[in-house]
Amino acid sequence: MFTLKLVRRHGKALRTFTSTASRSHENPLGLPFRPPSAPQMPRRGGPIQKRHIEHVKKVIVVASGKGGVGKSTIAVNLAFSLAMLPHRPRVGILDLDIFGPSIPTLMGLQHSEDSRLTSAGALVPIINHGIPTMSMGYLVPRPPPDSTEFEGAIVWRGLMVQKAVQQLLFDVDWRDACGSGPGLDVLIIDMPPGTGDVPLTLGQLVVVDGAVIVSTPQDVALTDVRRGISMFKKISVPITGLILNQASFLCPSCNIAHEIFGTSTNASRLGIPLLAQLPLVGGVSCGGDRGIPYVLEGKNGSDKDGKAGEIWRDAMNEAASKMWGLVHS
Repeated sequence: MFTLKLVRRHGKALRTFTSTASRSHENPLGLPFRPPSAPQMPRRGGPIQKRHIEHVKKVIVVASGKGGVGKSTIAVNLAFSLAMLPHRPRVGILDLDIFGPSIPTLMGLQHSEDSRLTSAGALVPIINHGIPTMSMGYLVPRPPPDSTEFEGAIVWRGLMVQKAVQQLLFDVDWRDACGSGPGLDVLIIDMPPGTGDVPLTLGQLVVVDGAVIVSTPQDVALTDVRRGISMFKKISVPITGLILNQASFLCPSCNIAHEIFGTSTNASRLGIPLLAQLPLVGGVSCGGDRGIPYVLEGKNGSDKDGKAGEIWRDAMNEAASKMWGLVHS
């Protein structure tokens, strides 16, 4: 078994994998010792006192019971749409997908420098496009940009995952790099698919202000999404609404929408508010691969996508506005 070790050298935190000590499951990220900052999971099923994340006013999770529906892409673009609202809220992104983190790639940070530590031993978020982020993807050994090697895989059992989630939730300093900023108005948390250890740990420990559910219109996706909604209800996480991804394909010749993956009426049976229906747009995927969220592309990036690109961005911005109003109502 291995764990992460953060070593300070010349003012930076260098990450390496090292053999575990006897209590490695208590500190899977290898952070320097700090007084316990997270609420502790009871050993015999006792009550858990949820708490707020320090320096964060509102927490919004972006989740789906199904993988491959574009959840991480939606999370990133939703964060930027929120940040571009008229009152310019301060927004951050936390990637809680321990085994398959996507935020580093979607943010153009897969080859970023190592995460630094504050004087108190907390992780400092990595910033790109003006948005601070934290991800397990920054905390594993990564090959150089021109290498053909795969990055290191996380092979952990449930207890290690739970503790890593706790550290990512409560041992990240969301103020600016000098540790004296105002913190965040909203933290967007990109959840892994399914209903396992990560969402359960989050729901038990953190006060969550809303959950945005992402799905595609197929019944096979919506079936798993129903399970995710049921889980959030069981752990008392409020459901803000649904973003239906790839809801239609807009023909570039005639501008007629074709529901190639199923009708949007299928999603209405979920019984939650519909925040947005996003058409299938090629530029969204291309932007994600380049680390540039599609809502930042602007009109210059929408030429090749035509009307569909404009509809996509408008729908995402409208969803952000709706969500802001719901979590502050």
